[in-house]
Amino acid sequence: MNEIVMLASSAVFFLAQPKVPSTPCAILPSMSIHPIEFRYGTKEMKDIWEEDYRLRCLFRVEAALSLAEEELGMIPQGAAAEIAAAAESTLPERAKQIEDEIGHDMMATVLAMAECAPKFGEWIHLGATSNDILDTATGLQIKASLDVLQPKLKALLALLLDLAINNKSLVCAGRTHGQIAVPTTYGLRFAIWASEIARHMERLEQLRPRAAVGKMSGAVGTQAAFGLKGMVIQARVMEHLGLNEVDVSNQVVQRDRHAEMICWMALVASTLDKIFVVMRTLQRTEIAEVEEGFGKKQVGSSTMPHKRNPIKSEQICGLSRIVRAQILPAFENIPLWDERDLTNSSSERIIFPEAFIFTDHLITLATRTLRGLRLRPENIERNLTMLHGLNMAENVMVELAKKGVGRQQAHEIMRQSSMAAFEQKRELTEILLENETVVAYLNAKDIEAMLDPHQYIGTAVAQVERLYEKLQKLYLA
Repeated sequence: MNEIVMLASSAVFFLAQPKVPSTPCAILPSMSIHPIEFRYGTKEMKDIWEEDYRLRCLFRVEAALSLAEEELGMIPQGAAAEIAAAAESTLPERAKQIEDEIGHDMMATVLAMAECAPKFGEWIHLGATSNDILDTATGLQIKASLDVLQPKLKALLALLLDLAINNKSLVCAGRTHGQIAVPTTYGLRFAIWASEIARHMERLEQLRPRAAVGKMSGAVGTQAAFGLKGMVIQARVMEHLGLNEVDVSNQVVQRDRHAEMICWMALVASTLDKIFVVMRTLQRTEIAEVEEGFGKKQVGSSTMPHKRNPIKSEQICGLSRIVRAQILPAFENIPLWDERDLTNSSSERIIFPEAFIFTDHLITLATRTLRGLRLRPENIERNLTMLHGLNMAENVMVELAKKGVGRQQAHEIMRQSSMAAFEQKRELTEILLENETVVAYLNAKDIEAMLDPHQYIGTAVAQVERLYEKLQKLYLA
């Protein structure tokens, strides 16, 4: 018996432990760990945050510094051209090799470039501190990333506006607290989301000059190593790079700028989360008003062949949490010791790429999913009318008040009548026609007209048309 137990235990252990190849020839190629590397994100955004691109940004900043210093007579004539050529020819792999030897990434960059500038290599990095180059290179990456996100956000806005205007009169059941409320329209829903995306466009325009910045301020911000030309050098370097310059800084660009940028991405992600929480709800089997695209060969479940799961909507909601999670470290990077410490550096190597890559992925996926969205008019109509007029009690209440019944009395009449219709499973019209106060002011035809949900959408269509016109002019003209 004990042997059986031992054998069973061994089997469980075997099943629980992946088998490690015992010989080198059996070892598989190494595979990625982070899902960004193989599952999420677009190539164009990943390219910006790869180490190769970052190192080339460092080379570019060093070249811009040399150009500014040569223009001001601080380094020999001809040095800037050779250093610029070195910035083009230096291999990022060589900088990484040197870093492995000396343990300092910025100095490794300088030494790698110097190898490709035999005559003027000694002039590279004159007067600068590491973070002059590092933070300015980050500014270049941020600028490139925002250049990717802005047109994608604009395309998403255009799509939502089209969905709004094309469905401006599609009446559907509104819902509050998860319960059917008075009617709304699909056009108004899409318009609300489009308006929110437009605010993100406005915020992006406002934060861009604060986030995509660089500086040349030296070890503690005084620019002492540049002498009296420090302010001019900083301005010229940023002009050459196409970045805004900071007004003042210590050894680092102040991290409130980056925290604002991360917050903006979290806001965008949260709007997409908001949209697709609704999309997921509306795809529930018992509601079934919308359906995200489902491929001909797509599998919904490994065991339930009938399933058409809203996996794209769920992925958007899930990954939005990762973007929001970057807010805390971004805020904690604001209070650094004195003129700076190094606690921001390690976390930013993670939060910047993750925030940008996931935000880009979310916008891309949201746009693709909304383009493939299918509305189900028959189910929209079914849900709109399933309460047989109960959700139109507000309309009758307001009309009674207009005709002279006190607003509070009208509310109580409609509340009691609605509860009675619900509990007794009777038509609301029938209950109302038994009420002496109601029939003193309304007849059966009046009540029937007021219980038609298609006639109770107020200014929804006009609001959609106004927003469409406004945002087309602001962002899409």
